[in-house]
Amino acid sequence: MGTEELQEYGADQIQILKGLEAVRKRPGMYIGSTSSRGLHHLVYEIVDNSVDEALAGSCDHIEVTVHKDNSVTVTDNGRGIPVGINHQAGIPAVEVVFTILHAGGKFGGGGYKVSGGLHGVGASVVNALSEWLEVRIFNEGKIYQQRYERGKTMYSLKVVGECDPDRHGTEVTFFPDREIFDDIEFDFDVLKQRFREMAFLTKGLRFTFTDERPEDGPKQRVFHYEGGIIEFVQYLNRSSSALYPQVIYCEGTKNGVLVEAAMQHNDGYKENTYGFVNNIVTPEGGMHVEGFRMALTKVFNDYARKNKLLKDSEPNLTGEDIREGLTAIISVKIENPQFEGQTKMKLGNSEARSAVNSIVTEQLTYFLEQHPNVGKSTVEKSVLAQRAREAARKARDLTRRKSALDGMSLPGKLADCTDKNPKNCEIFIVEGDSAGGSAKTARSRATQAILPLRGKILNVEKARLDRIYSNAEIKAMITAFGTGIHEDFDISKLRYDKIIIMTDADVDGAHIATLMLTFLYRFMPELIKTGHVYLAQPPLYKVEKNRKVWYAYSDAELEKIMQEIGRDSGNKIQRYKGLGEMDADQLWETTMDPEKRILKRVNIDEDSASEVDLTFTTLMGDKVEPRREFIEENAKYVTNLDV
Repeated sequence: MGTEELQEYGADQIQILKGLEAVRKRPGMYIGSTSSRGLHHLVYEIVDNSVDEALAGSCDHIEVTVHKDNSVTVTDNGRGIPVGINHQAGIPAVEVVFTILHAGGKFGGGGYKVSGGLHGVGASVVNALSEWLEVRIFNEGKIYQQRYERGKTMYSLKVVGECDPDRHGTEVTFFPDREIFDDIEFDFDVLKQRFREMAFLTKGLRFTFTDERPEDGPKQRVFHYEGGIIEFVQYLNRSSSALYPQVIYCEGTKNGVLVEAAMQHNDGYKENTYGFVNNIVTPEGGMHVEGFRMALTKVFNDYARKNKLLKDSEPNLTGEDIREGLTAIISVKIENPQFEGQTKMKLGNSEARSAVNSIVTEQLTYFLEQHPNVGKSTVEKSVLAQRAREAARKARDLTRRKSALDGMSLPGKLADCTDKNPKNCEIFIVEGDSAGGSAKTARSRATQAILPLRGKILNVEKARLDRIYSNAEIKAMITAFGTGIHEDFDISKLRYDKIIIMTDADVDGAHIATLMLTFLYRFMPELIKTGHVYLAQPPLYKVEKNRKVWYAYSDAELEKIMQEIGRDSGNKIQRYKGLGEMDADQLWETTMDPEKRILKRVNIDEDSASEVDLTFTTLMGDKVEPRREFIEENAKYVTNLDV
């Protein structure tokens, strides 16, 4: 949006709705949780305010710095928060923004045309949940400053210096409150992914992200994409082979909704479509994504009929067929978006659906007329998907008829538990008959089920549904879990509260665990999102001395044990190569006993859905080079694998 569209943004455009007190009592209501995700949300809230300045055409550079003490500074070159007196409150507008809940320039006061921080709680919530926060504003040659501690104003807004008259913008530094958060350690990679995404979504906006904490010196990343979401699609598709070279791009404004959509098919089988509203990700989609899918289905079917790529006797392609292997970004800017709550999971504005549908239909139709190779290759791929879907339906119907829920038998290899209350039960997915045998002997029969799998399961990243449904190992898991998969998934039918992947602590074991996680993420993601999936942590070493036994789960832990007991010839150290090397008692004591074992719960950060998808595609897809880069970049985190 150009600067010619800017409206007045002064002290009286900051409107007040109500006070701040509830935030410290119930932080989860405002930032989701006080875990790592909530901690990072603080940064997003401040950065979102700077991005809003960019959306208003007033800012083209945002700098974020994580300092050595885990305080964070966010600086922009926007207009700067107004420093004049807000007449409704009788205090400077900047103080209103940071100390009064539901106060901001985004409630129709004319300060912003579109905005991500729509509930007006961002700055004040961050302030309330910080031990201290300082804001500096650069305005007309002066530097204004104010400090707050746990939301309380420490001194009146004051001028603390002079700056270049041409400099303008806001600088916010805050330190998260250790009384509120379990841990205040910011994750470089989590923030990096978020800022990269924001830069893709705001064409031309430059992000400079600096982490001052590393002992070997600061780390810095700069994100700047003149191509915007076209480059976003190219980035997400870099681990796949594109079906056609062009990224299809549609752009326009209708009924006050600014629409951008970019898409490209690859030769894979998974759809990766992401919706954004005013640069805020909507993990559950909403009207803008619906409008895009409606347009896609209609345009490609019309194209297929018009060009005789579908016979008159053949049914239309479904949206699912057409979207096989699609990577797409739908980004809308809208003045009054209706989200489902502060977490902004789903967009409800019907005008967004009609705007996206109209613009994509018109521009995609024109594009296909100009590029017949794209239309032909996409329809041919969709027809193959249609046939595979029909084969998968038949296999699925067979699975349904044989399912345990219809009174039929569970997989023969499953050693089920006797307790029938799912809340009390857990299932161990174990690789190989040897480890499976030990686990069956070791387990608590009442509450622990064992499902041994033979070898490595099918890589679902490289397979269509028909192959997945006909794979014996995957069918065994589907039947044992009881939930069904894909559109049949019903979490209320889950037979176990914990699904525990138990593999050897070596490279093969890690590969098998990744294959299983890929399957669960692609076809039963709710199991992960609701916290039912775990990784067992078998020990790497057994140490014996004077008939006493210690288990070490990493090289560092082994070193610590050796320092405590001393190094001498009486020490016996056994390196476990696999679960099958342990007898049943050892396996129970180290890996299966709920009182002593270590489990890692698998989580998905929905704010970084595109990065999670890309990680699975990189690790399990066809392209070698992105996988090599990933391994080289992350090798430093590997401490306990035989490589």
